[in-house]
Amino acid sequence: MDVFYTYSYGSAAWLALQAAPLIISPTIIITLLSPDVREATPLEQYFSRSLGLTLLALGTMIVLLTGSVPLTSSIADTTNAAVTTEASDPKAPYAVPTLTISFAYHSAMAFYCYARYTGTGQTSFVLGAIGSGSLAAVGLWCILFASTSGRISRKTGADKRTSGFPFASKESASAKKRQMGKAI
Repeated sequence: MDVFYTYSYGSAAWLALQAAPLIISPTIIITLLSPDVREATPLEQYFSRSLGLTLLALGTMIVLLTGSVPLTSSIADTTNAAVTTEASDPKAPYAVPTLTISFAYHSAMAFYCYARYTGTGQTSFVLGAIGSGSLAAVGLWCILFASTSGRISRKTGADKRTSGFPFASKESASAKKRQMGKAI
């Protein structure tokens, strides 16, 4: 669960880092991405600041909906145990869906930034691709291994959904266990 919390807070920090220049000074963004230096138009300022506030809201929602911040009314409820990614956990019922949506967002942004970098060659896009790609990788790891609905075994790395049909695995642990049960 430590990686899960790191992902939640890391996503919020990355989104806040992206939101800061958008809110503070849209002219900085225009100067970075435009070949000519000019003042931002009122429409560009509006879109820049509203995108910055949206990124802050998204980061806050990721932290709150994943259960990283306890939202209970009594102190006794917060000292019991950490949040799990089980669907029945009352402390964070939306943890896995929020994780999945934020993973999809970071993946899409990494792809978009890389595509823009290959087209323009600007360093700001490759930095965005590295940041979003790193968070997408950690998010994928959390989906596969840190959630109870993960289908990949932590011990063997095998997919748990596989079966023996049409070929039986004589070396698997479950096959050996069944043979031991038959022998007794």
